[in-house]
Amino acid sequence: MSIELLAPAGSPEALDAAVGEGADAVYLGLKNFNARMRSANFTYAQFEAALRSLRRMGKRVYVTVNTVFEQREADRMYQLLKYLAAVGPDALIIQDFGVLAMVRSEFPQLKLHASTQMNVASGRGANALSKYGVSRVVLARELSREELRSIRSETNMELEVFVHGALCVSASGLCLFSGYLGGKSANRGMCTQACRRLYHNGEDNAGAVTEKGYYFSPADLQLLEYLPDLAVAGINALKIEGRMKSADYVGAVVSAYRLVLDAMSDSGDEEKIRRSIAEGQKILRGDFARSKTSYFFNAAHTDNNINWLNPAQDGGTGISLGVIAKVQGKAGERRAMVCGSEMSPAVGVVAVGDSIRLHRSDDSERVSHKVQYAEAAADGLWLSIPDGFDKGDRVYLIQTKTMSKRHKPVIAHNAGTGGRGPGHEKAPPLPALVSRKAAQPKNKSAAFPDGLYVATSRINDLYIIQSSRPARVMLSLTRKTINYLLGEDKPPLPFKSAEIILVLEPFFPQAAAEELAGIISPLVERGYRQFIVNNLGHFSLFRDIRPEVQLIAGPWLYTFNAWALSYVLSLGVDGFVSPLENNRQNWERTIDVGNRQMLRSLAFVPVFAWPPLFHIRADLGPLYDFTAFSDNRGECFSLVCGPEGSTVFPEKPFSITDKIPFLKEAGFRRFIIDVAGNFPGGRLLKKTDYKDLMRAADNGTPLPRISRFNWKNGFYTTEKQTTMSKEQR
Repeated sequence: MSIELLAPAGSPEALDAAVGEGADAVYLGLKNFNARMRSANFTYAQFEAALRSLRRMGKRVYVTVNTVFEQREADRMYQLLKYLAAVGPDALIIQDFGVLAMVRSEFPQLKLHASTQMNVASGRGANALSKYGVSRVVLARELSREELRSIRSETNMELEVFVHGALCVSASGLCLFSGYLGGKSANRGMCTQACRRLYHNGEDNAGAVTEKGYYFSPADLQLLEYLPDLAVAGINALKIEGRMKSADYVGAVVSAYRLVLDAMSDSGDEEKIRRSIAEGQKILRGDFARSKTSYFFNAAHTDNNINWLNPAQDGGTGISLGVIAKVQGKAGERRAMVCGSEMSPAVGVVAVGDSIRLHRSDDSERVSHKVQYAEAAADGLWLSIPDGFDKGDRVYLIQTKTMSKRHKPVIAHNAGTGGRGPGHEKAPPLPALVSRKAAQPKNKSAAFPDGLYVATSRINDLYIIQSSRPARVMLSLTRKTINYLLGEDKPPLPFKSAEIILVLEPFFPQAAAEELAGIISPLVERGYRQFIVNNLGHFSLFRDIRPEVQLIAGPWLYTFNAWALSYVLSLGVDGFVSPLENNRQNWERTIDVGNRQMLRSLAFVPVFAWPPLFHIRADLGPLYDFTAFSDNRGECFSLVCGPEGSTVFPEKPFSITDKIPFLKEAGFRRFIIDVAGNFPGGRLLKKTDYKDLMRAADNGTPLPRISRFNWKNGFYTTEKQTTMSKEQR
């Protein structure tokens, strides 16, 4: 089997390096709707020229359209897809179900690959997408070798995995951290890498920080030595991360992986393959990235040897040169003495023309700088530095002038203007999926009464919640709750099974799929007939018992637009929950497309929650002995660890309890209060907390110390930034 080597092309120079070093295919983004909006990306003229050139070379081009779009952007998305259908890349890499629905309805000639942002970690999830015309899935990065083999045994889909580059500490596609802090959502390609920041978890009596670290900044992935195992596992494509990396990085990494793949295909000689791996590892030592890890590939997810997190290691890339010990010179001509430490010695002699990155000691700013002056000294290095940096700040070497390698240009780099580009057409009306939903029997939606729904992940909370009984309770399906619900001789719950909606967790890995499949039927037999599904793979769990249950599409199925909503409704759900990142204007625009009254009757609106900012597939409890931490801006968070993983919650909950009267006037009838997070100080739910929450929801009054998340201001956009700048001027 021939394995495809897929390389990032964040710029024309990176494209040259990828092709020049032997990549079989490249993936690139255009100027919008891609998950690396901060990379250079390609103009339409450059993209069209690259397509023509790469076709002649027998290379493949995949275009990233891997973000969610809002309803107001439906026309722009349609225009982009129509343009891509006309020029014909080899495939689109997508995240949004709305894009999937629009392509299948209007541009069926386009080939689709499911982005890792779709959070597919099981054979069931892959097969669910296969039914809707997706030909390849980029699997979640949190999977082991055994899980990859198991997925291959269950699906005929093309499988693609990341093999090298930066990791997201969050389970793929489930990060709300950046979006919560300022609307720059990872689901919109605007991630600010909040996980890479410096955090602290303790203060002395004077308020000074006593413990700090880069607690959630993982090492970089490297699976070069495991390429033979990936071939045996039946993986079709190997993906290198790095659309924001330099051309030199791309060239070095591609050359290392090409070397091993060629050795594997040429002879099958194990000794030759071992030699190629050793040579490739030498090449990768110069990629100027973080320390390396095989992540979960070579270990069970329950393994507590979490060697991919090092809180003492700065979250940035590059080779550490040390810390600034002294500074001299006036503004614009500043020089710094950089001294290494025992942990991070200064290396070599940096030359003029090399590139360094400076990090403030409090991690508030990171700036790249091309060295204009360099001189070795007995106790360190004298280097030119930009203004604004001083003693204690760290310095990293990120690229040397001598390592730069020229590759034959794939396209003319000045071909930045012109090109066909998208048109100005209006998106067509939605397919009749939404209107067909209205024709379904009404008894199913009637199974969900109007009113307040309270969600929790803890059995003990149910006894508090009964003090002011909601319309229904929503209980997360965890190992603890499953053991209680299916256990013998357990005290009776304060709610009947018909009053409990069971919530399936959004991360649905292969190792848990069959276990969960064996649990659903016994739960249904005990009277639990209502479930919230949060992953496409969940639907297959109910295939044989579907008429007996009612399903609600959870917030992690990301219905940010009417096209995505139409797709989710076509799966036969009996209700849907708005995504936690949603805002009021987009929510109402989405609902107003199609049968407005019917859609509002099926909607569940979260009005209170601690948004899970990210979930890690590892129990960090053995590594960290704290449950609360904060950043340098005073934002506080809690870390909840357990055998099923670790989750970070904000101290301030999202709340719009005071908006309930207006939402009722607009026709919404069901509202969710989620108490699954932790109250300030890490404490759990108390009866007084619950009464305060229910009182605020009943009376439509605001709560103190809360966040509106994106409800009012929506996602961050460059248009909003421009407007703000004009207002400031």
